[in-house]
Amino acid sequence: MSLSGLAVFAAVYFVFVITPGPGMAAMIARGLGTGTRGWLPYGLGFMVGDMTWFTIAATGLAALAHQFAYAFMAVKFAGCAYLIYLAWKIWNAPIQTGEITSITTATDAWPSFIGALTLCLGNPKVIVFFISIMPLVVDVAQVNFTSYFAMLLVMAPFSIMLSFSMLYLAKRARTVFTSKTALRRINRGSAGLMASAATLIAFKG
Repeated sequence: MSLSGLAVFAAVYFVFVITPGPGMAAMIARGLGTGTRGWLPYGLGFMVGDMTWFTIAATGLAALAHQFAYAFMAVKFAGCAYLIYLAWKIWNAPIQTGEITSITTATDAWPSFIGALTLCLGNPKVIVFFISIMPLVVDVAQVNFTSYFAMLLVMAPFSIMLSFSMLYLAKRARTVFTSKTALRRINRGSAGLMASAATLIAFKG
């Protein structure tokens, strides 16, 4: 793959990553409810999820993925269940003014990673991009090991940087409000947003 072709792929992927969708809504809701705790494994989960779908598309396994549609459906609902669980934790979290409430179980490394991974694998937006849109940008028939790993290197930083940025900005937005009433509304609003993202993913596609 030429440098210009790699640049086009990077630009299209960047636009895809920053486009609003259920994953973005879940990030904002998590940032409002729990701040930046667990941001690195959370971002890595999205990164691995994107790379999994990219590998499926690049290696021509899309038809195989369709044959295992029920398995991917199970992954999708597992991700939705995680979002509902996190929404419930945020909704019921005790209010502490001046700081983000600690919700340790939901923000531990493995729950953060697995939750983001399953969310990404079941997100219709991600599936549509890698299975339908990406092949229009990249000639998958011409992808070799060199270009494959070059594209993985291009993809790697985006999800991690976006995850941290969205969680941090949401956390900063929350610090504007200091009263317990306002913080309770933010908690419940973010919980509702997260539950809505889960519902959208579950019943779309």
